[in-house]
Amino acid sequence: MPGGAIFNGMASGKSLLAALAGAALLPSPALAASAPSPTRKASALMRALLSSRELWATVDVCSPADQPYTVGIRGSMPGDGQAHDRMYMSFRLQYLNSVSKRWVDLAGASSSFVAVGTGKSARQGGRSFQLVPGKGASMLRGVVGFQWRHGTTVLQSVTRPTTAGHRSVAGADPAGFSAATCPIG
Repeated sequence: MPGGAIFNGMASGKSLLAALAGAALLPSPALAASAPSPTRKASALMRALLSSRELWATVDVCSPADQPYTVGIRGSMPGDGQAHDRMYMSFRLQYLNSVSKRWVDLAGASSSFVAVGTGKSARQGGRSFQLVPGKGASMLRGVVGFQWRHGTTVLQSVTRPTTAGHRSVAGADPAGFSAATCPIG
């Protein structure tokens, strides 16, 4: 019978059982609709990265005696678990405008994005800025830009201002120093 199935004998019965067993392994349309899609999984991962305790920025050097007028900024970012993804950070200093009470980027005190490692695990990176002594005092803070990339595609990008209470793995002066701001002058 063209286009139809004829079941006769034991072999056809086994084929039917095999087909039914295989069909039982396929998800039902209702289950398939509720399973997380790759896009939903990626979105959940990115939300987890952005809310991670490993995502922070801090001032780890604030004009110590052995480095006057130097401000160091350090950042930490969680990995996305993917060894083929890369993580990048950028660093910039801002000063608090005494009139407007707003943070303003300090001209010449910024970096482009620099690679800090693969996405396999959390990474830290930092940058120090040597300032020229000026008139009066200034309140400074840092802002760190974070990017997770797959090749040339930016998967996620976010910035964080500096906050206190973080543990730098290297570079803090004095050791263990972590602050939100740095008064200079």
